[in-house]
Amino acid sequence: MTWGRDTDADEAATQLMAYADAGGTLIDTADVYSEGEAERILGTLLGEVVPRDELVLATKAVARRTEGPFGGGASRGALLSALDGSLHRIGVDHIDLWQLHAWDAGVPVEESLSALDHAISSGKVRYAGISNYSGWQLATAALTPTTYPLISTQVEYSLLERGIEREVAPAALHHGLGLLPWAPLGRGVLTGKYRNGTPPDSRGASAHFAGYVEQHRNDRAARIVQAVSTAAEGLGTSALCVALAWVRDRPGVVAPVVGARDTNQLIASLEAEHLTLPPAIRAALDDVSAIELGYPERPML
Repeated sequence: MTWGRDTDADEAATQLMAYADAGGTLIDTADVYSEGEAERILGTLLGEVVPRDELVLATKAVARRTEGPFGGGASRGALLSALDGSLHRIGVDHIDLWQLHAWDAGVPVEESLSALDHAISSGKVRYAGISNYSGWQLATAALTPTTYPLISTQVEYSLLERGIEREVAPAALHHGLGLLPWAPLGRGVLTGKYRNGTPPDSRGASAHFAGYVEQHRNDRAARIVQAVSTAAEGLGTSALCVALAWVRDRPGVVAPVVGARDTNQLIASLEAEHLTLPPAIRAALDDVSAIELGYPERPML
């Protein structure tokens, strides 16, 4: 998401090399990230830095890119136009995972999903998924007759944002969609960097991300961050690793999607793969971050 804005092409190349060297395969972006520059930078690195066939390329469409009838939204025309644009910017003949970035209430879901079917049958896409759908939206899409079933849903999920556990996560599990959590570090807050203020070089201090980070800076978040930091100290690791390991091992999660601005942040995130949280610590984190479940999510008996 930051490539082309907070992360330049050289740093992106260094990140991609480090990620591939660590065994990473999934690269997730979207057609609107940095107004398309994220996809363009990714395209310049394929082949030169990492072979195309060693990566699982994921991108998204629906958000508005330009004016006009096909510049955004989930109509068949807009989606297929967006797909051609992504393929051109990345410089590939197919996308491995193409995702609907958001629900479009102005377009019948059957029309949107028909575009995904067409994209797969044409060979331009291998698999299709969704992103930022509510529980009922996910279930509606999953139950709509299609040739190729949806395989994933990308949603915000972290110790600070567990709202998907009410309906989205159960629906995804029931319908066989893997969860790809975005912002698994609570938009950076769970790293602990904001405990004593806003570092001048952080996203929280930037004009375009300040509001994004501020949503998770409150009293509840402070209690959770304190618990994560305490767990990290006891385990001899970082708060970042504890937060990532927690969300990675939640039911239905395939892989947390991290948005590192630089290689050091990325490598620090990858260290979480070596951490397994003890049951007692996991239970404590579950407890401090628990959300209230109301009717009908809460069992009646």
